[in-house]
Formats: sequence, structure tokens, C-alpha cells
Amino acid sequence: MNYTFASATILLILITDPIGNIPIFANALRHVAPERRPWVILREVLITFVLLLLFMFIGDGFLRLMNLSELSLQIGGGVILFLIALRMIFPQPALNTPDAVGEPLIVPLAIPAIAGPSALATALLLVSQAPARRMEWIRALCITMAVSAVVLVLAERIQRSPATASWLLSNG
Repeated sequence: MNYTFASATILLILITDPIGNIPIFANALRHVAPERRPWVILREVLITFVLLLLFMFIGDGFLRLMNLSELSLQIGGGVILFLIALRMIFPQPALNTPDAVGEPLIVPLAIPAIAGPSALATALLLVSQAPARRMEWIRALCITMAVSAVVLVLAERIQRSPATASWLLSNG
């Protein structure tokens, strides 16, 4: 499939799913001081950006080293998306594990919430299918990370807005 800049940007935004990550970030940051939350979010988005950028540059070599083909990566990404969809339909019961107190670093926010296997695979596939357009894919990634940062920094306002509450009640 030939991707355009716009389709690659939309694909990356959909796969990183900033709106779907709002509950994950809210839960992970509930013990963090409210004035620190935006900085933690920006740090995690920056870590994600660096990881995805790194994967765009050296991911293909990594796959060759592991003796994996592009097709196997696409199939693996499809299986992962299928498993995520199953977990959304049939959620796991909550485990009685103690909550971690403090600021999360890298896990679970940067990886796997934003830069999960599907995002890594997408970044790699964009570059492997059109290596000459790498700068275009980097710009698409920049826009994706900017959208993620804005949405996640504004997550508390989005969760509290009356429009969001009425939409959730009518669609939930």
C-alpha cells in the first residue's frame, strides 16, 4: 500500500490512540502532583518520539538481525491488534496488586501505551516501504506526537467536560 503524508499521519494518530490513552494516563498519574502531570506527560511523549524515531532508522536492521520479514511483522501486528480488540470486548477482572506510588517512567506510559507493538511496526513499515520518504514519515511522527501531547495534557479537562460525559452515557 502506498501511503501519503496525510494517511501516514492519520494512521500513526489512530495507532498511538491518544484519546484511548486518557484513562491509562489518568490512572497512572493519579498519585502524581497535579502541577507535575503535564511535565510527566511531555517527558513520556518525548521518550515515545525518540523510540519511534530510533525504530524508523534502525528497525529494519533489527528485523534482519532477528531474521524477520516485513510480512511476518504485518501478521504479528494484526494478531496483536486482534488480541487488543478481544481484551476490549472481554476485559480482564482487576487484579489486587498494590498501586505504584510516584512518577511512572517509560513503562507503562511511553511503552506500551503510546509506543506499543503496533506503533513500532507501523513506523518500521512506513520507512521500509518508502525509504526515500523518511523525512515525510518523520514529519508525520512529529505531528502525531504533538497531537498526543496536546490531548494527554488536556486529558483532565476532556474527562470533565459535559459533552464528553453525555457522549459516554449515550454511547456506553
